Amino acid sequence: MIASDYFNGEPFAGTRLPRRHSAEVRVPVRPTPNLLHRYANPGQFLRLARALLPWLSSGAILFLTIGVIWGLFIAPADWQQGDTVRIMYVHVPMAWLASSCYLGLAVCAVLSLVWRHPLADLAAIEIGPVGACAAALCLITGSLWGEPMWGTWWVWDARLTSMLVLFFLYLGHIALIRAFDEPARGQRAAAILALAGVIDLPIIKFSVQWWNTLHQPDSITLTGAPTMSMMMLWPLLICTIGFTLGVAAVIFTRLSAAIHESRARQMMARSRLDRRDSQVA
Repeated sequence: MIASDYFNGEPFAGTRLPRRHSAEVRVPVRPTPNLLHRYANPGQFLRLARALLPWLSSGAILFLTIGVIWGLFIAPADWQQGDTVRIMYVHVPMAWLASSCYLGLAVCAVLSLVWRHPLADLAAIEIGPVGACAAALCLITGSLWGEPMWGTWWVWDARLTSMLVLFFLYLGHIALIRAFDEPARGQRAAAILALAGVIDLPIIKFSVQWWNTLHQPDSITLTGAPTMSMMMLWPLLICTIGFTLGVAAVIFTRLSAAIHESRARQMMARSRLDRRDSQVA
């Protein structure tokens, strides 16, 4: 791509971005669904982000404040685990977000490989580090929670091992994007890895049902009643909503910043071309 690409009448930078945002924007060659087509326009996406970010940020602060206070100071301790159980108010949301962000990577991969969505690769670049942080926090809090219960910081349990694999998939995705001098090749390789790694998500979810594991079974399922006290369940759900809104706000902010950075580089490239043309004239 050169420095003057247009999509739906709006300029979008096609210049190479810095290593952190080295996404090559490509013009779609196949029609995308109406909603996706609409927000393929960077200007439309930025307007959406400006409208949503205050609500996402405010909601995250509100829900996390309520959830953390309720979970740490009001909810009862577990009769077996004691106050150690309060780690779940961070651990469980991080596990949810680690899987959800990876599913987002897979969706971006489909949009990029099938419909050539111009923002899909850029979104994947911004989602990857956020998901990796969530997976890392899930593993760390899981170790902190497991040591008093199991007497060890780590066991090669099916749930723990599959989450560790997810963390390495995130690291591989991030590394592949930066591994090639040509950004499009790295983005394509990372998209293929994201699709291949989706198989790990059902393994994480159902590992405690498929194998005998040390990890406790899921306390919340779609087919049965919760197995924990409602005084513990409600703050857990509130914390999960709060962390989800916060991560959504972070991703929208990162993607908006990447678009603005790309446009700034486009303007600088055009300015250099104009100065060179004026000197030649």
